[in-house]
Amino acid sequence: MTTAYTTDDDRWAAIERRDRAADGAFFCGVRTTGVYCRPSCAGRPLRRNVAFHDTREAARAAGLRACLRCRPDEPIETLRYGLGETPLGLALAATSETGLALLILGDDQAAMVEDLAARFPRARLVEDGASVAPALAALSSAIDDGGRASLPLDERGSDLQRAVWKALRDIPAGTTASYAQVARAIGRPEAVRAVAQACGANPVAVLTPCHRVVRSDGGLSGYRWGVARKKALLDREAAA
Repeated sequence: MTTAYTTDDDRWAAIERRDRAADGAFFCGVRTTGVYCRPSCAGRPLRRNVAFHDTREAARAAGLRACLRCRPDEPIETLRYGLGETPLGLALAATSETGLALLILGDDQAAMVEDLAARFPRARLVEDGASVAPALAALSSAIDDGGRASLPLDERGSDLQRAVWKALRDIPAGTTASYAQVARAIGRPEAVRAVAQACGANPVAVLTPCHRVVRSDGGLSGYRWGVARKKALLDREAAA
């Protein structure tokens, strides 16, 4: 879904709701501070002090400088996102030009969108269900049968985190591994705590199966999307 910001009223409304989808479509100049901002900037100017500019260049030509809070001169990446129902409840997927950047489970749509915005504070967020439909379908399929998905991923993390996430995808459905086993698999046997932290930071639910990692005694330990979901996933995979 896209929105045109062609009138001043449309643009001011976007600023009032801090519309991330409007970032890059226009820029907000604030006469009293002499800066120009993204529409989603946390600053709250008065309407009478605001002028709209189609480009950064136009804002600079008007004698304005870039806001240090929202950094409107930094490149804007577009993330397209959408929500859908799965066998384990609500899910949100977000994709970039590179691939799947986020896939999370939850219970509250607004909270999930807020989570997305917090994870990608410099991104332009555009609701676009069609773009993320393949990811949501792959998630539902993986929940049902534990199968793997071949979707391209846009993974953002440290080298260790990415190594852990890759190792998780090598754990076969219907089996589990301990944090210590994953640490050994990535060649870092001393990094058990870091492995646990990487599992907790996993941005792609189920398709990167952190739910298959358990304590050394077989206990389920935690799961960022709820231990009940973790148990349900493992039970489904064991029965498949």
